[in-house]
Amino acid sequence: MIRTKWTTGAADLGDAHAIRRAVFIEEQGTPEAVELDDSDAGAIHLVAYNGGQAVATGRIIIDGEAYFLGRVAVLKECRGQGYGDFVMRLLIRRAFELGGMRQLIHAQIQAKGFYEKLGFAAFGDEFMEADIPHIMMAREGDIAGPCGI
Repeated sequence: MIRTKWTTGAADLGDAHAIRRAVFIEEQGTPEAVELDDSDAGAIHLVAYNGGQAVATGRIIIDGEAYFLGRVAVLKECRGQGYGDFVMRLLIRRAFELGGMRQLIHAQIQAKGFYEKLGFAAFGDEFMEADIPHIMMAREGDIAGPCGI
């Protein structure tokens, strides 16, 4: 059974940080100081669980009228099962409910197609973030349709 947990701020981020540490720090080589950043304190965090295991995470950062979705990560052994799609749909819906008619993401180039399937469109030039090529992407409105789980 899939369940989710929302938290706000830096409290109770153990599961989210464990997933991000496994994916971004250990797999992708992102420095810990870059990955576990000061933005966590002001963010809205989501963790998805399968049974008792934390399998995926993401966060929303609200900066004025900008709603940034990010730090979306799925444990390696759980990829290809729809958790990323599930987390993204929940983040989009929550951002929309909070007033974020437009959602933004710094997408890794290798994940661009995944985000396009969710309605995001790339804009601007590629840039480096944590030594990984990224592109800005945006989408408008709410999201409908079933998740991949």
